[in-house]
Amino acid sequence: MPKKINPELRARAVRMVAEHQQDYPSVTAASQAVAKQLGLGRETVRRWVVQAEIDAGGRPGMTSAEHAEIKRLRAENRRLQEDVEILQAATTFFAGALCATRRCVCRGAVRDRSRWAVAAA
Repeated sequence: MPKKINPELRARAVRMVAEHQQDYPSVTAASQAVAKQLGLGRETVRRWVVQAEIDAGGRPGMTSAEHAEIKRLRAENRRLQEDVEILQAATTFFAGALCATRRCVCRGAVRDRSRWAVAAA
């Protein structure tokens, strides 16, 4: 499980890369230098910078807000599917119990009628 990183540290790393990007030949090199200063993984900082560019509209891709919405909708969909499965199982269970009850009642009525027919004759 990945460790949770303070959002302030993340914002600081992205800001530092943006400020020092002109000092390096690429975003990757700037990310690597900032990551080394802050004691973070170089790829982590580079991904943060790329995501910040996507969120700002400078790069195509899925924004953080869209990603959070999709994650929320998938979780809701999963919960609803579980609810449907539970309701289907309950319906099957109660329908089976109802049919079993009807069979007993019907069989008992048939037995009682046959006794009445024998008693009347």
